[in-house]
Amino acid sequence: MGLGCGNPVALARLKKGQTVLDLGSGGGIDVFLAANKVGEKGKVIGVDMTQEMIRKAEENAKKGGYKNVEFRSGEIERLPLEDESVDVIISNCVINLSPDKRRVFMEAYRVLKPEGKMMISDIVTDKELPLEIRESFSAWADCIGGALVKRDYLHAIKQAGFKDIKIMDEKVFLEEGMSEKIKGKIISIKVEAKKQGKGNRE
Repeated sequence: MGLGCGNPVALARLKKGQTVLDLGSGGGIDVFLAANKVGEKGKVIGVDMTQEMIRKAEENAKKGGYKNVEFRSGEIERLPLEDESVDVIISNCVINLSPDKRRVFMEAYRVLKPEGKMMISDIVTDKELPLEIRESFSAWADCIGGALVKRDYLHAIKQAGFKDIKIMDEKVFLEEGMSEKIKGKIISIKVEAKKQGKGNRE
């Protein structure tokens, strides 16, 4: 179906010198875009669960001459990073594939520095999808099968501890050729959320 989530880097407002984490970095495209924004004094870390993608991303980094990037093998539910070690987290249409999204957001909160920011693009739904869609391999491959209802997705972010949760942009898919069972129910959203500073925690 080619449902695009959009590039979160464009909205992340990255600054020189920041440390950025990309959840589900794949071949490294968003990592490299972020690396250009944070500059030589900044750093971008990509995490992916497949060794094939890690190798591909490292090859791409070498070809592109990127010296401020690093790729780590791991699951986004158990991030291979220290507590409070990154300034910004980005992710592009990956979290919907996780079977435990609440855990992903908890991990994201853990590794963010106080006053750090998460800027993610993802696929959610307007209402529960039929069981046959949720159990379809092709639907999972299209980033649909595992998508949460929007209110539940935002609630999971809030439960993890994030504040100032904002939907920066959203688009409902009503495209030709879509099954009537999902038409109008699939939504691409861009969400920003912040971690409180140490002096502001409840």
